Amino acid sequence: MFQMKNLLFAFFLFMPLFVSCHDGGKAVTVNEPFNDGTNVRNKIAVVSDFHLGADLSYAECNKNLGTLSCFLREVRGSLNIKELVIAGDMLDEWFVPADVDTYADCGDQKHFVEKIAKTNAIVINELNGIIKDGKIKVTYVPGNHDMEISGENISSILPGMNLVADAEGVGTYHPEGYPEIAIEHGHRYNFFASPDPVSNQGIASGTILPTGYFLTRLIALHAKQGAVEAGGDLPEIAYDNSWNAEQAALFKYGFDISIIMKAMPVSCKPDEKIIVTGVDHFTGRYAMTDLLPYLLGDGTLDVNLYKGITKKDNWEMRQSLNNVSRKLSLEQALSDVLDTNATTRQAEYQYFLNPASNVRIVIFGHTHKPFIKKETNYHNDNVIYANSGAWIDDNLSSPDLNETFLIITPQSKSGSPMTKVALYQYMDSKAAFVDEDSIAL
Repeated sequence: MFQMKNLLFAFFLFMPLFVSCHDGGKAVTVNEPFNDGTNVRNKIAVVSDFHLGADLSYAECNKNLGTLSCFLREVRGSLNIKELVIAGDMLDEWFVPADVDTYADCGDQKHFVEKIAKTNAIVINELNGIIKDGKIKVTYVPGNHDMEISGENISSILPGMNLVADAEGVGTYHPEGYPEIAIEHGHRYNFFASPDPVSNQGIASGTILPTGYFLTRLIALHAKQGAVEAGGDLPEIAYDNSWNAEQAALFKYGFDISIIMKAMPVSCKPDEKIIVTGVDHFTGRYAMTDLLPYLLGDGTLDVNLYKGITKKDNWEMRQSLNNVSRKLSLEQALSDVLDTNATTRQAEYQYFLNPASNVRIVIFGHTHKPFIKKETNYHNDNVIYANSGAWIDDNLSSPDLNETFLIITPQSKSGSPMTKVALYQYMDSKAAFVDEDSIAL
């Protein structure tokens, strides 16, 4: 069970505390990684996956809010950081128990976002302080858990933040002057987590929510209910060798969904309409069985939600709308769904193994598992892939290395001839060095 939780949270992803902090605003001594003893402001800090929720009774980041606030205060007082990049999943509109009406006590997304800001004021206030100081640029690219939160609503609580998106719900950021560096959340290539502006248009016209949204709502309900037995058996379908490729793919799609549902059981019956929507153009209530394929009288498969999702043309269109540079086959995308290494492979496939790409440093979030990996690209140049990790309370993907961030120190004519990427963990009001690597751009 624990291993399965670790597997699932890797890609779905799917209160003020009394904590002692350094007074970053007065820091003048050497305090790596925030201050190196110089006044050169050239470092780029990258962090992701705060998962700030509107209700601390179920939000994934609660106990860590104080530590996150301390970290941001250190960033604010840094003499060397010139930019803070938040690589997705800053706000969380997904991790809401399935039986909870997301906007019930706030009315709409704008007020929901304002509630997140109020609930997480010690974090939002620090971010606004950084922005208002004007010394450090703050940039944000969307993640899957906040893919459909509008830029207008984000700006309403964080005015002046640099918002980057190249399609609805996804974005890749190249820091100014560094086209060889690409920062994105990493969900763009995931079948369950990337925006889906193709499916469900007859039910919720304009929606981009993918399958992972509904599964995350169920996972959040599982977390709310605790260790419970499933309220009933999920329907079972035997594989039929006569099915065509689309039907076989739909079977695989449903099989993976059932694995997730069984790993994170809820006490409700599979056909009980427990999933309350009211977000991103959805208005109805749905059951687990609405996500699962079922047999028609002629022996073929159909599904209520995400009808046609395994048609190759639909997947091709979805990738085009999401600006995927190198498209994946439907078969490959489905085989990657439960593979925890798939996101790393996409960093390599989309950038390092792409003859048309000149990107040499790629940073993703999304998996909640931080690390740095140096390798070579298609042109035999040294390259670096790094993941920024997460700040959620219970990081099952990386329980011993949580609350992490990256620092990029660009090369310069007067300084180091190498661009360095370093990974740190922020605990007990201080940053602890974890790993680093360098390449010449």
